[in-house]
Amino acid sequence: EALVHLDLSVNNLTGKIPSSLFMLKNLSIVFLYRNQLSGEIPRVVEALNIDVIDLSDNKLTGSIPDDFGRLRNMTGLSLFFNQLSGKIPDSIGRLPSLRVLKVFSNNLSGTLPPDFGRYSTLVEFQVADNKLEGELPKHLCDNGRLVGVVAFNNNLTGELPKSLGNCNGLMFVNVYNNWISGDIPSGLWTLLNLRVLILSDNSFTDELPQRVARNLSRLEINNNFFSGTIPAGVSSWRNLVVFEASNNLFTGTIPRELTSLPNLTTLFLDQNRLSGSLPPDIISWKTLNTLNFCRNKISGPIPEKLGNLAGLTELDLSENQLSGQIPLQLGLLKLTLLNLSSNHLTGRIPTQFENDAYASSFLNNLALCSNKPSLNINSCNNSDHRKPRKVPSKYLPLIISFVAAALLSVVVAMICIYRKGKHGFDSTWKFTTFQRVNFKESDILSGFTEYNVIGSGGSGKVYRVVVNDSSNFVAVKRIGNNRKPKQMLEKEFHAEVKILGSIRHSNIVKLLCCMSNENSKLLVCEYSENRSLDQWLHRKSRASSTSSSVQHVVLDWPKRLQIAVGAAQGLYFMHHNCSPPIVHRDVKSRRARTPVVNEKIDVYSFGVILLELTTGREARYGDEHTSLAKWAWHYIKDDIPIVDALDEEIKEPSYLEGMSSVFILGIICTNTEPSKRPSMKEVVQILHKCNQPLVYGEKIAARH
Repeated sequence: EALVHLDLSVNNLTGKIPSSLFMLKNLSIVFLYRNQLSGEIPRVVEALNIDVIDLSDNKLTGSIPDDFGRLRNMTGLSLFFNQLSGKIPDSIGRLPSLRVLKVFSNNLSGTLPPDFGRYSTLVEFQVADNKLEGELPKHLCDNGRLVGVVAFNNNLTGELPKSLGNCNGLMFVNVYNNWISGDIPSGLWTLLNLRVLILSDNSFTDELPQRVARNLSRLEINNNFFSGTIPAGVSSWRNLVVFEASNNLFTGTIPRELTSLPNLTTLFLDQNRLSGSLPPDIISWKTLNTLNFCRNKISGPIPEKLGNLAGLTELDLSENQLSGQIPLQLGLLKLTLLNLSSNHLTGRIPTQFENDAYASSFLNNLALCSNKPSLNINSCNNSDHRKPRKVPSKYLPLIISFVAAALLSVVVAMICIYRKGKHGFDSTWKFTTFQRVNFKESDILSGFTEYNVIGSGGSGKVYRVVVNDSSNFVAVKRIGNNRKPKQMLEKEFHAEVKILGSIRHSNIVKLLCCMSNENSKLLVCEYSENRSLDQWLHRKSRASSTSSSVQHVVLDWPKRLQIAVGAAQGLYFMHHNCSPPIVHRDVKSRRARTPVVNEKIDVYSFGVILLELTTGREARYGDEHTSLAKWAWHYIKDDIPIVDALDEEIKEPSYLEGMSSVFILGIICTNTEPSKRPSMKEVVQILHKCNQPLVYGEKIAARH
């Protein structure tokens, strides 16, 4: 009865929470976080003097007790990283003392209590990674003390609360992957203390302001409907480190002022409608390591000054209208990713790029050449191929006859094709779009050759097809198999269309359109050039900038962890946010970016990727009787130090703890018993703990 403060956190406690715990009337503090507790939270609560409850990071199920809404003295409630379901009781939203609410990473559903922030001085509001619906409470910052709003990975709709625009203490807003729409509340952009604003994967419609918060370091607005131009006032965004604005509706040119940001490390403006030339001068991009302007309408030359950015490791300018030669200075950079495909570049590529690591970096530039056949572009060897040669007159009759015969053959072939189309196979195509497209069905049909096949599966082949006058690529899956009945093919096609057409997630490729006729079914998806983890993890060679020798290009651990988190989020979305759950069934490092069987199949495959990322070894590592997964299991079975298994090329002391944790996670995911493998939701949670603290706006280890 006299117990006031109970702290049994960070142990290995199992079983249920005793029902009598919350009957202790003097109880004030309950810390049971980071254990293995299961079952439901006791429903009856008589300890009405409780100040803080922290039951996070356990395996609790059931719903949040209604009696928690009676705890008028409670200032903090932390239930994150559990398996709680049901609705958040409305009475909790009316608690007068509540300052901190952390219930992220559960299975909570329904709408949020509308009174959050109305009766209490709310400071932290973290409800991310659930299945919540409706709008964010409009009173969230009525008292002006709110520091953070974290609500990503839900099904929230409506607009951002207007009260956020006057929330002077607000430091971070993270609401990506919802259905929130409208403009950003007036005043939010310029809040004095705002540091992180993540709005990606929603339906916002607004323009960028001339000024933003002085302390803003991270701005992510990918996959929305922002429009207008990049303002010249961007030069005042001095503390910005990450700026991601992919797949919006921005127009105009890229202003020179954008190059003046001294702390910028990451810049994504791909998949917009930007035009004009790139700024020839770069004022201050000393820390920039990732630059992506692909899929715009940018013209003119590639600036030579890009070669002076010593820290640049990823450069994607593909699918634009760039012209001229590739600056030799780019060869001085240590690029792990380079994509200049689908432009109008000319001349010879720099010798530093003439190796297999850049096999997909220069495709579809008809006037580029190289002496490396594996680069799949024209050869420069024939030095006099541009000089016209006079044909001896005695050969003219023979040549004329040959040309005439060839023309006749073409005419006959066209007639045959016409008749074939008229009588059956390719007569009428139904063309259904799901995104904005700038190509015709004839562009797709012309690309069905064996040369363009990039993959195949049980239901058909996948083609890489050039569209839009050789300036873009798409991936086309042709569903067709002579061994399958027509009804089964029809069912497979409609199943995939229904699945892909409904998915909105930045880590899953978009379905652009579909085409069908009586005999063929086509799925046309976005094509991600040069995004193969397999290529950069296992074929990591690059010519030296000072000689023709070959040196290794290595993905460091932060980049590998970022890849793991992105892929895991995509699989988590398919498993837990789609109804019914979608199983990929073919997760490989060659496809890392991207009908209903057990989801644990994907978990195993993803576990293999984690082992590849941590060890640097290929999935088939070992002899004919073993594999990477079996090899890794021996480190646990035989009690061998895990550090011995990690990739020597990135094994820095500061990374060892994180790498070891991910290696162990890979082993758990590849358990031979599917029931013992974690869910993708649990995988994402563990990876987030290894990742940077900004995911939830704080370090997971931090407590009240």
